[in-house]
Amino acid sequence: QVQLVESGGGLVQAGGSLRLSCTSSGIIFRLMTVGWYRQAPGKQRELVATIGSGITGNGATSYADSVKGRFTISRDNPKNTVYLQMNSLKPEDTAVYYCNAQRLGVINWGQGTQVTVSS
Repeated sequence: QVQLVESGGGLVQAGGSLRLSCTSSGIIFRLMTVGWYRQAPGKQRELVATIGSGITGNGATSYADSVKGRFTISRDNPKNTVYLQMNSLKPEDTAVYYCNAQRLGVINWGQGTQVTVSS
């Protein structure tokens, strides 16, 4: 198990940008596949982006169709941090964003960070 701490959420106008961070104190974090999920009020939690371990794998990334071309996921292993750069934000991106890290069937969640995009 690893502890995950998200940060970087906030209120932004449509068209603006935010960068979310997911930081872990556990070095094993570098071996984990990390994903960003989001949950809007009254909706199910949905996958936004994932990034594989660049140590046990090739660090491949994937994105939901709704964020392709606008969001970028990346990781900085020496800092034990995964980022989600969000550009051209839309009101429909408003949600609580959660970091998820998993390896060998063990899944860890952060507490979430609120992103609100005003029109």
